[in-house]
Amino acid sequence: MPPIAPGPDGVARDDVRALVRGLSWRPTGRRAPTIEGLDLAVGAGECVGLVGPSGAGKSTVLHALAGVLGDPLPGDLSGTVHVDGGVGLVPQDPGSAVVAARIGRDAAFGPENSGLPREEIWRRAREALDRVGLRYPPDRPTSALSGGELQRLALAGALASAPGLLLLDEPTAMLDPAAAAEVRAAVVGALEGTDTALVVVDHHVGPWLEHLDRLVVLGPGGRVTHDVAPAALRDGAAGPRGDLTRAGVWLPGVAAPAPLPVPAALVAPDDAGPEVSVDALEVDLTTRGLRGRTTTRALDGVAARLPAGRLTAVTGPSGAGKSTLVATLAGHLRPTGGEVRGVPGRTAPSRDLARSCGWVPQHPEHGLLALRVRDEVELTGSRLGVPVDVDEVLALLRLDHLADAHPFRLSGGEQRRLALAAALAHRPGLVLLDEPTVGQDRGTWAAVAGWATAAARHGATVAASTHDAHLVALAGHQVRLGGAARERQAVAA
Repeated sequence: MPPIAPGPDGVARDDVRALVRGLSWRPTGRRAPTIEGLDLAVGAGECVGLVGPSGAGKSTVLHALAGVLGDPLPGDLSGTVHVDGGVGLVPQDPGSAVVAARIGRDAAFGPENSGLPREEIWRRAREALDRVGLRYPPDRPTSALSGGELQRLALAGALASAPGLLLLDEPTAMLDPAAAAEVRAAVVGALEGTDTALVVVDHHVGPWLEHLDRLVVLGPGGRVTHDVAPAALRDGAAGPRGDLTRAGVWLPGVAAPAPLPVPAALVAPDDAGPEVSVDALEVDLTTRGLRGRTTTRALDGVAARLPAGRLTAVTGPSGAGKSTLVATLAGHLRPTGGEVRGVPGRTAPSRDLARSCGWVPQHPEHGLLALRVRDEVELTGSRLGVPVDVDEVLALLRLDHLADAHPFRLSGGEQRRLALAAALAHRPGLVLLDEPTVGQDRGTWAAVAGWATAAARHGATVAASTHDAHLVALAGHQVRLGGAARERQAVAA
């Protein structure tokens, strides 16, 4: 493998872990390439942060390094990628990395496929689960994990394999601050004393800066615009902070942008009836695992109110039941105890439920149905007879250049904004969002936050399950769930 080029410190390294030269990639169905002519080098033991605006190609670079472009993900590929040693990838959608029904078996999958002795396989699996703070028994069903817990499980599986190159795509995006710090510590601890290289994608790069050797910034077309030492980006440092902030990169010490103004015509509820609050009254919900052999208490006596005309932030630690509560309020899960008032409920015709409630799930791809972005935005409105200004919605959410693209060829952040548009463009009176700002740069965050706050201002009942402190600060009401099941009583703030 050729020697690595000098980094921002001017030092050339002969020990190369990954080398990318002239890489270009255009997904099938897209007119323009996601990345074009990319050059990147990563040395052994080097920790590199990869940042840039939503859709700049960050996840694509990780997929290229993991060797999953061109066959599993179809498209036009050119250039070269050399990687020395095994690769561990934690994808943006952690659910896609699950390969087993139990967390112990899932974490053991990598070491098992490496042919290690049984004792070593399970030692690594148990140690990896403990490192990432997933301290359940090894027979815990993977189906019982929250989105944040799935992120930790995916990381545990990657760490258990002891890869030479570790690739992390938004590894803490759906975690509360304490859990995110625990995961970062697990990554740093696992790499200490090894020559494993790390490439981490994270829109909120501040907490990673002290652990990184370089920060590589991608601009439009996946081109490298900056390759700098982290010290140049810390609060108070002279350097390219202004350029990167304007490009949408979240940097420490820079205030969140103001939410974009959104016209009432795009968000005011189509139903002209009276505003309706939503109430959860002592709601219990128990889920069952495969073949009903295990049960998990997801909600335990939760009492909460979503007031009309306000944005409610549903907060709490990872695994507290936030997504379950939002899905239950949306009528997509049936409580095993208690009741929900103010929504049609699961027994109502789907047309009535769709008209009254817009739900954006934690995993946006689960709600995508059409073959074009434009058709996805228009679909629900057309079925309900509600006109939708597709062009204006796409422009607001910075998806207009992707109007004819296939929804499954978008980045994670783009898919999340598309799911929001698809669920809300028909202007329902109840808006329920699950982690709506994950994967967003500063500009697209302002668009998502603008939609949520404008919908509430114009009379909708809006709730967002979130760990995003910036979004919580915009909320006029808060419901917080505790950590353990017996503590999952909502407290209004």
